[in-house]
Amino acid sequence: MLQIEIDNGSGFCFGVTTAIQKAEEELGKGETLYCLGDIVHNGMECERLRSMGLVTIDHDQMRQLHHVKVLLRAHGEPPETYELARSNNIEIIDATCPVVLQLQKRIKKQFEAGDGQIVIFGKKGHAEVLGLVGQTQSKAIVIENFDEVTKLDFTRDIYLYSQTTKSLDEFHRIIEYIQGHMAAGATFKSFDTICRSVANRMPNISQFATRHDLILFVCGRKSSNGKVLFNECKRVNPNTHLIEGPEEIDPTWLDGIQTVGICGATSTPKWLMEQCRDAIQDK
Repeated sequence: MLQIEIDNGSGFCFGVTTAIQKAEEELGKGETLYCLGDIVHNGMECERLRSMGLVTIDHDQMRQLHHVKVLLRAHGEPPETYELARSNNIEIIDATCPVVLQLQKRIKKQFEAGDGQIVIFGKKGHAEVLGLVGQTQSKAIVIENFDEVTKLDFTRDIYLYSQTTKSLDEFHRIIEYIQGHMAAGATFKSFDTICRSVANRMPNISQFATRHDLILFVCGRKSSNGKVLFNECKRVNPNTHLIEGPEEIDPTWLDGIQTVGICGATSTPKWLMEQCRDAIQDK
């Protein structure tokens, strides 16, 4: 008989859970609530909240709004967003993750302290990274991966931070490279700002993936964290498939399979993983 296990460690992180709870709380009052960007990188969860009345907008649309409520999701926003809200009399429902908020403050303080390169290891254009770069008047340097570290000026001071959901191993590789290339007299400081509740998922999900014949990684394809975790699953278990929902499950994947593991990203709702389990049981 086919055995199916849902990974207990997968699902929404604290920041996403809080943002969704705040949205549901506001929507429960029967008022219109706008959200700046997708509240979570998962289309089906966004659709569930849209059906409750949540209206997703972008920055251009926000400029046209006045006297409304706008929720800021867990990723955080740059200072300009708060200034726009003040000038348009928009009430902000701030659901920025506390870990991200603390990181924004640290980068802002470092920037205001003076010279040196502020470097952020993160995905260019990602909402969290835009919020971090915004603390430096857009002067921070963003490096997406280890290969880009060579473009830094090693004769000037470097202060290295990381997007909260990046790979801990790659971050340490970047640190080692910079340490080995700094010019005499230049200062290098690194700040490990990777969220531990996310970082710890890497070894946990790796162990989970080794226990099963087939892994279904349920995740929105826009999820940055999801790509990292999916690649780790695929590394330890080549029979891993990324799906956004139960309709993407190919019945032929189950041929000769005895155990299926279902897991996901920090943006994957538990109910969606349960739907995938139910779909397999119905096949």
